[in-house]
Amino acid sequence: MSDPFKQAAGIRKVLTADEHAEGRLDAWMTAQLGEEFSRSRVKVLIKEGQVTSKGAVVADPQKKVRPGDVFEINLPEPEDPTPKGEDIPLDILYEDDDLIVISKPSGMVVHPAAGNWTGTLVNALIYHCGDSLSGIGGVRRPGIVHRLDKDTTGVMVVAKNDVAHRHLCAQFADHGRTMPIERAYQAVVWGRPRTLTGSVNAPLGRDTGDRTRRAVKRPGTADADEAITHYEVIERFHETPDALSLASLVECHLETGRTHQIRVHMAHIGHPLLGDTVYGAGFKTKANLLPEAAKKAVNGFGRQALHAYMLQFEHPRTEEIMRFEVPLPDDMVALVEALRNAEL
Repeated sequence: MSDPFKQAAGIRKVLTADEHAEGRLDAWMTAQLGEEFSRSRVKVLIKEGQVTSKGAVVADPQKKVRPGDVFEINLPEPEDPTPKGEDIPLDILYEDDDLIVISKPSGMVVHPAAGNWTGTLVNALIYHCGDSLSGIGGVRRPGIVHRLDKDTTGVMVVAKNDVAHRHLCAQFADHGRTMPIERAYQAVVWGRPRTLTGSVNAPLGRDTGDRTRRAVKRPGTADADEAITHYEVIERFHETPDALSLASLVECHLETGRTHQIRVHMAHIGHPLLGDTVYGAGFKTKANLLPEAAKKAVNGFGRQALHAYMLQFEHPRTEEIMRFEVPLPDDMVALVEALRNAEL
């Protein structure tokens, strides 16, 4: 039998379950390892085949632990938690001593985390800004005040010092109620919302079945955060005589800014984003209803069709109202054109 660890660098650790051991393997193993490894990281290691018992790989994080069980886990060398600058091109819309505004491309993670320690926006900003970063919380790093998902494109603002960071954070926390911040997105969704304009007011929290996902929660639930999205249908594609549409281009304005908010809210009202494999997987076969060229464009679109096209905020030093708009990226333009040209 081949050694499952022969290609892996790291340290092997043997863990033996005592007479009180119980529960899932990932939870028990996390408790044994202490604070250095999170449960999500341990779960990944198990799924990657880095845990064995009696010479056999144990790849199921939900395996029940029993007293006397002995497991070997291959622990990777600890990662340096301090992000390093990397020479990654940036599409800069504006920059001064206090902040920088960029247009984020698809595929770029905003902040280093497990599985994405390099190649992130933070790595790129540390390299680009250099000594102009005066420090956030005493550390020379960019101040992230909002995020876009890895595969969402569009406008982002980042602080370069503590004063700008605090001011921008306050604006984003205010959600535009008393401050001039405004965020708008464009998305391509399946179908057409029942009304051409509307709002989705549905609290969001972690999905109890998958902590990487978000889900609509009942108001008053412990982990339910207020979430409000306003939408407007801009264009309808492949419309039928009974006024139904196979897909629509919508504009969304956020009154709150929760993780995956637009993606979850549009799926919640029955119109998930094209290309969203997390919240819209059940709609994938709708592409079969399209002509071949449009079907090919939809099936080949490798991300959720979401673009943060506009951001407005007050400059933390000058108090000037700054507004930035970025047109749809090329891949979404091609998708929209393919849908627009589809004929019944």
